[in-house]
Amino acid sequence: MIKKQFLERPLKSQIRVRKSLSGRNNKGRITSWHRGGYHKRLYRKIDFKRKYTQGIVIGLEYDPNRSAHLARVFNPDTKKHNYILATTNLQKGDVIRSNSTHSRLSNAHSKPLSRILTGTPIHNISLHPGGNGKLLRASGSCGHVLKKTKKLAQIRLKSGQFRWFNIKTQATYGVIGNTGHRFIKLKKAGRARWLGHRPIVRGVAMNPVDHPHGGGEGKTSGGRPSVTPWGKPTKGAITRRLKKNVKI
Repeated sequence: MIKKQFLERPLKSQIRVRKSLSGRNNKGRITSWHRGGYHKRLYRKIDFKRKYTQGIVIGLEYDPNRSAHLARVFNPDTKKHNYILATTNLQKGDVIRSNSTHSRLSNAHSKPLSRILTGTPIHNISLHPGGNGKLLRASGSCGHVLKKTKKLAQIRLKSGQFRWFNIKTQATYGVIGNTGHRFIKLKKAGRARWLGHRPIVRGVAMNPVDHPHGGGEGKTSGGRPSVTPWGKPTKGAITRRLKKNVKI
């Protein structure tokens, strides 16, 4: 197993303060329940566009805002540092290139879909040419190029969905690192609080004034089909609005 050396302090030029909204909207009303109480975090600016980034990896870094790790890249030509998503087996000293004319596609290199071979594992795919990478950015994520036409490329996403993309859109080679993130056990409630997860109270444990399931003598199971705090049916009712997408 490869030992990864993590850098301790983030780049000052690539961080900014990101205020936690604790699940509230612009009116201050809670719209996402059970959020808040985060540990303090600094947001790292990451190059998702991957159009001009190139240089040498000088180390890996933990990012509290995502499941993937970051790689710090130094460009000797411009004398600048920036962050990219770290792939598996990416090490200190590796060379990173974007839009290179070199035919070989190495780990964490970025190119348009037109210049990526079919069957290649890719991540950080942009939805439109010139845009930031939006898909396949979590730890262990990757898609595969299945087939290409003159204008489109079909990619199988991590969810199993087959989707068509413009062949000029940018993608990055490799699988996102930190693949063991989904096996992490929090082991105590305090770690959940550090991540911003607040306690969830069951409706049957409340009073009748607080929830339709509340009240009753002793332990009751609600006495009615499962509903939300506002009396609308839940647990099984479809709430998603399906949108037609020609490219799916």
